[in-house]
Amino acid sequence: MGMQPSDALLTDRVAIVTGAGQGIGAAVALTLANFGAHLAICDHNATTLAATTERVLATGRQVLSVCLDVRDRPAVDAMFEAITSQFGRVDILVNNAGGTFFAPFDKVNAKGEMAIIAENFTSVTQFIRNSLPLMDERGGSIVNITSIEAHRAAPGVAIYAAMKAAQASLTKSLSLELAPRRIRVNCMAPDMIHTEGSLELGEAMQAVSEDAWFLQPLPDDGTVDDAAAAVAYLAGDMSKFVTGSTLHLDGGNWASGGWKLLRRGTFVV
Repeated sequence: MGMQPSDALLTDRVAIVTGAGQGIGAAVALTLANFGAHLAICDHNATTLAATTERVLATGRQVLSVCLDVRDRPAVDAMFEAITSQFGRVDILVNNAGGTFFAPFDKVNAKGEMAIIAENFTSVTQFIRNSLPLMDERGGSIVNITSIEAHRAAPGVAIYAAMKAAQASLTKSLSLELAPRRIRVNCMAPDMIHTEGSLELGEAMQAVSEDAWFLQPLPDDGTVDDAAAAVAYLAGDMSKFVTGSTLHLDGGNWASGGWKLLRRGTFVV
């Protein structure tokens, strides 16, 4: 019989997307809605979150929109109470929220380090832990948005890269632990995708070294829609036999053996 176009759809499934106000998160939320899912979305920026909410509502899907900081445990717990009340279940969780700042390791103080850990790892474990009781016997799909930086040298964002690597390790362990419950856990690891946040980070890196450059075999830059397409694949039945995996979205960098960053005349591979 083969696969059918309908196998890609997410009709009436309930999806959570964190960091959905802009960039990859907003694109993922809109794509999942276009594929038929109802959304529970959150972001710390009320203005951008409202814009995403309007776009999702325009698709005809239901949406629960909560402005919060993913590091705020009570606020996250309250969001899940609202999800339980409105939807009664969760089918898809996309842990997209995260971020960092560019600084040498010895210039990052303890407060900054803990903020990066909380945003990029602790929040992920809380969203997963809160979602599991709402994933019924049909199972579910958890997609953690990590980063290519989890798999290669990352000068200037060392703590962030370490937390993304921790997400990847967590993903592998949970894929085995949750398999008997039909819950799949995968990662999508993008390289530099043009978003509002990536532009700021790129400017910070360029300020450190005007000679910085990245090797990317494909001629086109990655977009938020490219990232959203990868998440839609991992979220739905097209990938029902895929778990514990990382989908690298990097224009061929990973497949071609890595990347090179030129800083002060030194190659780092």
